[in-house]
Amino acid sequence: MDYGITREQALSLLKRHIQNPNLIKHCLATEAVLMALADRLGGEREKWGLAGLLHDLDVEMVDSDLSRHTSETEKMLREIGIDEEIIKAIRLHNEKAHGEKRSEIFHHALAAGETITGLIIATTLVYPDKKIRSVKPKSIVKRMKEKAFAAGVDRNTVMECEKLGMDINEFSTVCLEAMQGIADELGL
Repeated sequence: MDYGITREQALSLLKRHIQNPNLIKHCLATEAVLMALADRLGGEREKWGLAGLLHDLDVEMVDSDLSRHTSETEKMLREIGIDEEIIKAIRLHNEKAHGEKRSEIFHHALAAGETITGLIIATTLVYPDKKIRSVKPKSIVKRMKEKAFAAGVDRNTVMECEKLGMDINEFSTVCLEAMQGIADELGL
């Protein structure tokens, strides 16, 4: 399928616009999670992966300003000719900037999937060996309930997994396994 960009071109674009290596790792984690969710939910693996990879393309450009985040990404991707469904999913992962609500499985998958990556990484970093392969899904679910832990993770957005027909246990398992599959790339 042609989505207006290849994975290699998308990664190159990401690395041109994002300098922070941890933010690049977050985008790689989100890509892996979205591909796993696409496989599980019958989505288009490549399309969902591209959305995950590119979803935070403008974060440094807008200095993490949530009122502007995704607007610049939308402009850039539209100029390139990226698939409109990818652009919309990226735009809607930040509802605060656009006043439009997520309505499709793809939108909820990107929002919940990219959000849980932060919780998974924070959970990994409190393990003695700091290795994502040591993390168990039940640890993520436990940490979900601890509001002070990784306080920046929006638990309501993570819980949009229910709109995917998945409870938090299943969702945590799918997302964790996806990230464990790229542990070396994540440096975890």
